[in-house]
Amino acid sequence: MNRRGFGACLLAAASVLFAGCERQSRTAASAQSESTAQTGRMVIAPQFDEGGPFAEGLAAVRVGARYGYIGTKGQIVIAPQFDFAGVFSEGLAAAGSGSKTGYIGKDGAFVLTPQLEIADLSAFSEGLAAIRIGDFLNGKWGYIDKKGAIVIKPQFDSAGPFSNGLAVIAIDRKWGYIDKAGRHVIAPQFASAGSFADELAAVRDGDDLTGKMGYIGKDGKFVIPPQFDAAFAFSNGLADVRIGDAYSFIDRQGKTIIDPKVDFADSFSNGLAAVRVGDESTGKYGFIDSHGVMIIKPQFDFADLFSVSDGLAAIRMGGEKDGKFGYIGR
Repeated sequence: MNRRGFGACLLAAASVLFAGCERQSRTAASAQSESTAQTGRMVIAPQFDEGGPFAEGLAAVRVGARYGYIGTKGQIVIAPQFDFAGVFSEGLAAAGSGSKTGYIGKDGAFVLTPQLEIADLSAFSEGLAAIRIGDFLNGKWGYIDKKGAIVIKPQFDSAGPFSNGLAVIAIDRKWGYIDKAGRHVIAPQFASAGSFADELAAVRDGDDLTGKMGYIGKDGKFVIPPQFDAAFAFSNGLADVRIGDAYSFIDRQGKTIIDPKVDFADSFSNGLAAVRVGDESTGKYGFIDSHGVMIIKPQFDFADLFSVSDGLAAIRMGGEKDGKFGYIGR
């Protein structure tokens, strides 16, 4: 499942609904500066307490205790007012304010507030959104359409977005895939699994401790045999994998294409991949291209994926507790 980047953190925040609704209004200043690296440039100066990925021209940010949205020049488009705020997808974003939970449009107004005991909700993809009804331990996941109607009844222990026509789901700690009718296309059988991308999905064969990860096709058969300790989604024809502590990028045949010699590597997006040189606490993030060349030198304390739609990437300067998020361009 989605593992890295602040976008995941924003959506994960939807699992806890906070009480109260207090509006704050802050003006975000955008800052163009000299190149921060070979091709990277600071487009929006670090100033936010948290910053998510851009999608459809907007990015969720946190100012103090509230989330809102900025545009690509750093301007506040939707004032910080939400207890949680997700990434925009198909014109909607999951958000919550006090007891009100649902999906907002790009004007910040709630468009869809399903009258259900929803405890968690995720982004729309291919016209459907995964939602959880009930508490964290006993609740079940299903899917709603853009009218808020349940189209696949809550029955799964976990559920991911639809991608390439299939969605990853879990039942009794085993992961498989369903179609939009809720039918099991690939029976739950894997210890972990990710969404399909480029017609392939990373799955773990065996248990969580000793099992290995490989890639299956939509028939459920392995295309790239299980051999990795960690494996992530394909993007731009490449996927990042890990064996032991070593990260590399493979092609669709499983051949190693890039061996970046770094301490952490994220997936490619918009032609670049974030990498970290050094350990998790003191290392710095930069970006490599599809040839493994360091295009933006390591200098950030955190770096997220480059947005495909908007060409910006969230970065953090400073530590997790007191650092500020801004955005760089390609």
